[in-house]
Amino acid sequence: MKIVAEPTTGTRERVRSLLLALGPSTAATLGEQLGLSPAAVRKHLDALLADGTVTTQLPRVRALRGRGRPARLYALTDAGHAGGPAAYDDLATQALRFLAETAGESAVEEFARARVAELEQRYARQMASTAPADRPAALAEALSGDGYAATTSEHGVGVQLCQHHCPVQHVAAEFPQLCDAETAALGRLLDVHVQRLATIAHGDGVCTTFIPVAPGSATAKATR
Repeated sequence: MKIVAEPTTGTRERVRSLLLALGPSTAATLGEQLGLSPAAVRKHLDALLADGTVTTQLPRVRALRGRGRPARLYALTDAGHAGGPAAYDDLATQALRFLAETAGESAVEEFARARVAELEQRYARQMASTAPADRPAALAEALSGDGYAATTSEHGVGVQLCQHHCPVQHVAAEFPQLCDAETAALGRLLDVHVQRLATIAHGDGVCTTFIPVAPGSATAKATR
């Protein structure tokens, strides 16, 4: 008899539903309930962490027993409780449509700039203390820390910054102002004029930004 593998998205939805029912749980607990190994469950949890459905937390102090590091607990975020990121995407898209209709496109652009301002502010100090040649890799590392799964690689007379995950891709597909504001912020952080070559929101596999720097001044580096 041929066994058909369950779609990955189906397993992730089972993980989300289980967290909804059990509350904060370890990978081992989830694996036991799902009939999967903790390592297999963690792969799905990593994906849910990246898209904002799940977050991690440490057990309460009174629950700590024995030696060794306590197992991480995984819990649903607000987006996870709402039915996953797609539910928030729909709400965000409707809100931006309303903003565009009532206040005009300029209001959407102002919102997009305000959205990336917090990210830019957090990264600015790190960029200021980093040598210009090392900033692309440092920026990729910072973006990866926020779930963008960013990498850099030397390419001709510059460096390509690739973001393999976009938390607002469905909203940005209708409102490219979000991508434009992010690109402008990247340029200010790197203190160079960058060029966005591709975006996930427009159907490309990754968001690719070209950073013009001298060849050899930045080491190709992948961050996880």
